[in-house]
Amino acid sequence: MNQAVRYLTKSRFKLAAECPRKLYYTGKKDYLDRSLDDSFLAALAEGGYQVGELACLGHPGGIRVDDLDHQVALAKTAELLQQDEVTIFEAAIAVGTLFVRVDVLRKTGTRIEIIEVKAKSYSAKKDGDFRGAKGQLKSDFLPYLQDVAFQRYVAEAAFPGHQVHAFLMLVDKEQSTTVDGLNQRFKVVVEGRRLRIQVTPGTTPESLGQLLLAKVPVDGQVDMILSSALAVGPADLRSFPAAVGAFALAYSQDEPLLPTPSSACGGCQFKAPSWPLAGQPKSGFHECWSQAFHWGEPDFSGSTVLDLWNFHGKTQLIDQGVLKAKQVTLEDLKFDGEEPGVDGMTRKHRQWYVCQPAWPGGGEYYFDGAGYLNARAAWKFPLHCIDFETSTVAIPFASGRHPYEITAFQFSHHVVHEDGRVEHRSQWLCAKPGVDPNIDFVRALRDALSKDDGTIFRWSAHENTVLNKLREELLVLTTPPADKDALVSFIECITSRSVSPKEKVHGPRTMVDLCDIAEKFYFHPSTKGSNSLKKVLPALMKSSTALRETYDKANYGGEGVSLNFMEPIAWWQEGDGGVMDPYALLPPVFDDVSRDETDAADEGLSEELKEGGAAMAAYARLQFEDLSDARRASIESALLRYCELDTLAMVMAIQAWDHMAAAARA
Repeated sequence: MNQAVRYLTKSRFKLAAECPRKLYYTGKKDYLDRSLDDSFLAALAEGGYQVGELACLGHPGGIRVDDLDHQVALAKTAELLQQDEVTIFEAAIAVGTLFVRVDVLRKTGTRIEIIEVKAKSYSAKKDGDFRGAKGQLKSDFLPYLQDVAFQRYVAEAAFPGHQVHAFLMLVDKEQSTTVDGLNQRFKVVVEGRRLRIQVTPGTTPESLGQLLLAKVPVDGQVDMILSSALAVGPADLRSFPAAVGAFALAYSQDEPLLPTPSSACGGCQFKAPSWPLAGQPKSGFHECWSQAFHWGEPDFSGSTVLDLWNFHGKTQLIDQGVLKAKQVTLEDLKFDGEEPGVDGMTRKHRQWYVCQPAWPGGGEYYFDGAGYLNARAAWKFPLHCIDFETSTVAIPFASGRHPYEITAFQFSHHVVHEDGRVEHRSQWLCAKPGVDPNIDFVRALRDALSKDDGTIFRWSAHENTVLNKLREELLVLTTPPADKDALVSFIECITSRSVSPKEKVHGPRTMVDLCDIAEKFYFHPSTKGSNSLKKVLPALMKSSTALRETYDKANYGGEGVSLNFMEPIAWWQEGDGGVMDPYALLPPVFDDVSRDETDAADEGLSEELKEGGAAMAAYARLQFEDLSDARRASIESALLRYCELDTLAMVMAIQAWDHMAAAARA
């Protein structure tokens, strides 16, 4: 393969538009790059490859240029473009050291269409022309628009005398499929670290029914981007052509551009969790901040302003030279510093506690026992902890379904009895290829929770949102099940929902959000202010003597206790100088994907799919990959164990807080 030319490709341009310094780190094996870890599973979870194949099928007669060698691909594309009319998939275009692959290129005479295909959802009613109220390009679509802008820029330079037009082809949420089994026509084939889609033989444009894709013209938006400026370094804004030239030169010469620190550094894929040790991959983030601020290893030991939870002024603080969390003042947070009130902590309290251990009572962590007990007073035994795993597949299962509708394929259910006994009472999983599980999911959940009127718990809004979506689906089914009314009534009983912008209705048994309890009444500095269950559980393991005493022996498991752990396990274990994260005690979900890659799966997903990335990827493999019975059983077993731990973690939170509250009253 000819690697003599270091091309600025569209993916590298995208990185440079995010942060010019990233160009230097990409592709280097000695630098940590979490995007390499998560891209494989994210592609599985989002279904981007399947959407790409659907777009190709929507352009019959197109010719694919799939050569990996740049020069071969360029030569084949140039030969095809000699035709007056042609459609090319993955067309290769280069000008100097700029190189792009166009998802779909259509040429008719001197007119060239550049079509960038994305698995992102689109609604003409909601998203319109991708502009906000003030005419600015919407931030969630800006990277895609910059991508196609770069492609049009290169194509216009490569084909003088032609009219080049840009389009985004997105998944249209307003459409619904008109055929059954559409998604099963696109099977996933995993070949090492690469994915390809195997389209079922006999699939024709006619067999696809409604295409489900929206082709949106974006020349106006591209014009805005090409006439605007891009940052090449700190306080260094240049015109689009000048910035592209600077990016291309830096990459071709393998020279780093100056670091431009901002709030975006918190999510940098080249960021290691801590200062890397000898023998570990280098951390681009640490190099950037070391160069920009003359920091050494000790400076990274504490929290930085990047760790401030849900705070939107991070870039402003960085620009002012306020970098470490302990340097942040009450004035910076616009906070008066008062102690939490009867309703518990606010967002400002949690932000301030990240900066200063100034919570009432001092100590290792903060817990408002009185506030917790007040919230707990309304709970009724037995307590039910539930957790869902869901997917939002781009290509629907059945006729009448819209893209990215919720698919609820799994739940776990723990029960805490009044005498303290803990029971993993029920679970449910359906990942059979081509089967829409939603209605059976609701039936199974109703059966699990209808044996008593004990309080039901969730962690965050996900379960409430899912059930409300399933309720809406039941209400509009053209051929509803005979028990539709009973299922709708059950959902309305245990959920809350908005009936107007100012009014919310709550069912008589509305689920209690334990995440809300954590947000108001518990803060541990190791969580950095986050209320994610996967951050709160390790913190509770560190801070709760009750959890240590309950789970430091191999006594969880077996009949009557667990449905998946037949061999007892100790969840409280020491390792690496501290208490281990219980999730680290589980085997990986996949035998061909490392734990680090599985843990990083969420990072590569779009915001709308940000939760449960590993579970969604597992579901995608169970749906769309031809697996042996043994591998299928292995993945399903792993899913059941992870989901069981999710609800056990909720039980552990209740146990820890109960003990803390009792100790505070003593």
